[in-house]
Amino acid sequence: MGNCMKSTARVDHSMNTSAAYPSKVTSKTSMSSATSASKTNSTRSTFTLPSIRDRSEPPRTEGEILSSSNLKAFLFNDLKNATKNFRPDSLLGEGGFGHVFKGWIDEHTLAPSKPGSGMVVAVKKLKPEGFQGHKEWLVGSGLLKNIFLLSSGYFSCFLMVNFPAQTEVNYLGQLHHANLVKLIGYCSDGDNRLLVYEFMPKGSLENHLFRRGADPLSWGIRLKVAIGAAKGLSFLHHAENQVIYRDFKASNILLDSEFNAKLSDFGLAKAGPTGDKTHVSTQVMGTHGYAAPEYIATGRLSAKADVYSFGVVLLELLTGRRALDKSKPGIEQNLVDWAKPHLRDKRRLYRVMDTKLGGQYPKKGAHAVANLALQCICNDAKMRPQISEVLEELEQLQDSKSNIVSPQVDIRRTSNTVPKSPMRGQPSPRRSLGAMAPPSPAFRTAQVH
Repeated sequence: MGNCMKSTARVDHSMNTSAAYPSKVTSKTSMSSATSASKTNSTRSTFTLPSIRDRSEPPRTEGEILSSSNLKAFLFNDLKNATKNFRPDSLLGEGGFGHVFKGWIDEHTLAPSKPGSGMVVAVKKLKPEGFQGHKEWLVGSGLLKNIFLLSSGYFSCFLMVNFPAQTEVNYLGQLHHANLVKLIGYCSDGDNRLLVYEFMPKGSLENHLFRRGADPLSWGIRLKVAIGAAKGLSFLHHAENQVIYRDFKASNILLDSEFNAKLSDFGLAKAGPTGDKTHVSTQVMGTHGYAAPEYIATGRLSAKADVYSFGVVLLELLTGRRALDKSKPGIEQNLVDWAKPHLRDKRRLYRVMDTKLGGQYPKKGAHAVANLALQCICNDAKMRPQISEVLEELEQLQDSKSNIVSPQVDIRRTSNTVPKSPMRGQPSPRRSLGAMAPPSPAFRTAQVH
C-alpha cells in the first residue's frame, strides 16, 4: 500500500487510565486547534456549538425529531420500574453528566418487566444538573444542543453538530447492523432525558485489554473482535449516506456474551463527503492517540481517518498497550511512535507482543496483523486501505493456516531477549496445533503544536 513516512504533526496528549463499563466511566476531554496550552487532566471540557449553516429551515420540535427515528418512546415511570427506581444496586456506571442503570423490559412489547425477568437493557439517565442551561434541546435550525452523556462506552448523548434536521439519536435509530450497539428507545418526559440500549454483558474491549485483573483475551478472540469492529465500521463507511465514526477506540468497542464486537457512542459521528469531494472540513474532535495526523493538522476529515484509528486499535490488540500512556517513559508514551519501528521486523515484533498472550499466538498471523496495522497508520491518508479491504484481509487471515496457534514459551516474562527459533533439523514444538477460538484517554478539543 506504499511507504509511510513518519509524521511531523505533534499533539499534546492527555491520559486517563480509568476503566470503562462496568466500572466507573472514563470521562471525555476535548481537543481543538486553539493555541492555548493543552490541558492534560481528564475532566470534561466546555463544548461550543459550531455556527449554523442554514437558518432558512423552519424549527422542528423535539418530538418531531425524535419520532422520526425507529425508536420506542418510553415513559419515565416505565423506566423507573424497569430499573428498580434507579436504585444503586442497578447502577452499571456513571459519567460527568449521567448514570447508566441495568433494567429489564419485555422482549416483545418493550414494556417494563419485573427485575430479573425479560430482556436486560442499559438505561442512561442524564443528571438534572447536567443539562442546566440546555433545557431547550433545539436551536433555531432544528439542531439539538450539545448534551454529552458519557457512560461505559455506550453511545449516550443527544448531540447534533453540523447535521441539519437530523439528530444523533437518529443515527442509531435508523442505522441497524449486527456490529452496532442497538439503541432501543428514549425518554423525553418533562425534564427527564434517558436513552435505552441493548445490554452488552462483556463490557468494553478497553476493560479486557487494560483493566487490572481482567482475564486475558486469546489470540482468536482478539482477531474476532477486530473483525467484528471492522464490519461495523465498514457498514458506516459504505452506507448510502456515508458516516465517518470519528471516535473509533477500544472503549467504544463493546462485547456481547460471545465476544461479538459492536460499535457504540456515536457522539462525534459525522456525515461523509458527497459528490466528488474527498473530505469534509470540521472542528477537530476525537481521542488523543487515535486521531489521524492529517485530521489533527488540517481539520479535513475522511473515512481514512477512521482507518488510522482502526490501525491503532490493532496495535493495542497486538501489544496490550494503550494508545497513550503517560506512565511510560519518553517515546513509549505514544503507541504508534513506539511500535512502528517494530512492525516490519519479525524478531522485533515478537518483543512487543502482549505478554498476556503467553506466547500463544501464530507468528505468521501476528506478522500479518502487524503489517496490516502499519498500512492503516500510514501518515499519508491516500496510502491507507479502505476499511472494507482491511476487513477482507482479516477474514482471510482468520481462515488461513497461518492463523494456527502453536505453543510457545514467552520468555519475556524473565528476559528481554527475543525468543529463539528451534534448532535446524529438529522437529519444532511450535508445529503442534493448539485450539484457537475465532477471536482510551479521550479528548474532544485538541491542542495542535
